[in-house]
Amino acid sequence: MERAVFLDRDGVIIEDVGYLNECGRIKFLPRASEAIKLLNENGFKVIVVTNQSGVARGYFTEETVKEINRNICESLAKQGAFIDKIYYCPHHVDGTVSEYVKDCHCRKPSPGMIEEATREFGIDVESSFVVGDKICDIEAGHRVGCKTILLVSDSCLDKQREIAPLTDYIARNLYEAVKWLLKLSGHESARTLSPETNRSRNCF
Repeated sequence: MERAVFLDRDGVIIEDVGYLNECGRIKFLPRASEAIKLLNENGFKVIVVTNQSGVARGYFTEETVKEINRNICESLAKQGAFIDKIYYCPHHVDGTVSEYVKDCHCRKPSPGMIEEATREFGIDVESSFVVGDKICDIEAGHRVGCKTILLVSDSCLDKQREIAPLTDYIARNLYEAVKWLLKLSGHESARTLSPETNRSRNCF
């Protein structure tokens, strides 16, 4: 079975700027591409699971989400870092667009997106990780049996006490999180895969 690292999108790979509604507002976080490349090189599937309630709220459409996700994947690929697939949840119970107003199983902290990816890619959740900057990310990972890593800034250290019972590690950024999980998984340093293995992924 495959091992995977499930990443939240906003606040983990790119800056969380609120409801991201255009590609021009994308800002990658420091060393995010380097961290993802390390996961690629060490045989982990890299899967993004992101709540996008802006669709249900009418702030942007699903096509906008797909365009932004495609832009993120293409920008990372230019740096040799690849995402295997991005799953997103467009729903919210307080939405204004009727077709997206629902209490669904895919919106984190519910684990629906992780469960779908697990089925699609044949993932061993007990050997996999979830990395996020919000409690809902950690709860979703905890529910399926993944190890979890919470990203916090120095100004958000109070989250440590709130999430401590659920999370396995607290890091300040994705690169720090990846170095820890690689060491835990028996990878003291990144190994380079053959060119045919390190191929471009399809995000969608």
